Amino acid sequence: MKKLNFFYIILMACLLGYIGTQVQNEYYIGVATLLLIHAVNATAMNILLGYTGIISIGQAAFFGLGAYVSAVLSTTYGIDPLITLPIAAVIAFVLAYAVGYPILKLHGHYLAMATLGMGMILYIFMNELDFITGGPSGFVGIGDIIIGKYDLMDEKSFFVFMSIFFMIFLVVCELFDKSFLHNKLKFIKNSESACRSYGIDPAKTKVTVFAAMAAITAFNGGIFTFYTHFISPVSFSFKYSVELLAMATVGGLGYISGGVTGAIILGLVPEVFSAFEEYEMIIYGGLLAVVIMFFPGGIAGTLKRLVKRNA
Repeated sequence: MKKLNFFYIILMACLLGYIGTQVQNEYYIGVATLLLIHAVNATAMNILLGYTGIISIGQAAFFGLGAYVSAVLSTTYGIDPLITLPIAAVIAFVLAYAVGYPILKLHGHYLAMATLGMGMILYIFMNELDFITGGPSGFVGIGDIIIGKYDLMDEKSFFVFMSIFFMIFLVVCELFDKSFLHNKLKFIKNSESACRSYGIDPAKTKVTVFAAMAAITAFNGGIFTFYTHFISPVSFSFKYSVELLAMATVGGLGYISGGVTGAIILGLVPEVFSAFEEYEMIIYGGLLAVVIMFFPGGIAGTLKRLVKRNA
């Protein structure tokens, strides 16, 4: 087993600690919280595409599913927000496992179209089941996460909560990256037929990873719900799935740090280019094209090669 990347973990912990203690502007803290939420989703996408070779264009639907499950259970049925998060993850896991088993037998663009169709179906449900979800008008009245005596109602307290979740997620991902499972997934990605000759069941492994990443994304969707206090189907559309794909690719497929790096860079695009909102997808596409043409390993892969070259 390879050694953990302690430098990366400590760097992220120091960065989050600096923001949490030194930055007082609530707007900047809010942007940092959203970047952490995007980073978790982009890393899950990276594990799907970069490690396992699963092209999921419906990942935003699981994010939305988790958000709506947590919102409905806490607001309509009065369940503690913290309890709704694992419930959302379990529901997403079961749904993804059931849906993933048939569609993950497909490959290439057929698999991409199948995941797109799954995402569109869930998106339509979010819009049409207005007696549950609020429909296109959105779901309002969502409360706060309360831990003991602490109500996470202000930006800084929620940022601390999200930072702790992110660091736990990051350490787990680093452990995965240095484990045998990581090599197994990349083996499946390179040759499923060769895997079968070694007694590995690619279909079972792929659907388990697909369901696990759906559960993590749904859990993160629940956190997003209690941060924004308002959700609508627009936040979970096809566009967000494409953004996650772009974040994972620009950051570096096959690198845990790639999802985080891509989320930070592309997550800042709407903030930096707020005056050009209508050109946002063009900017995303341009960055994606540049990275694919000139930095095929993404930013994380390019930096790793430079470090090795100069070592």
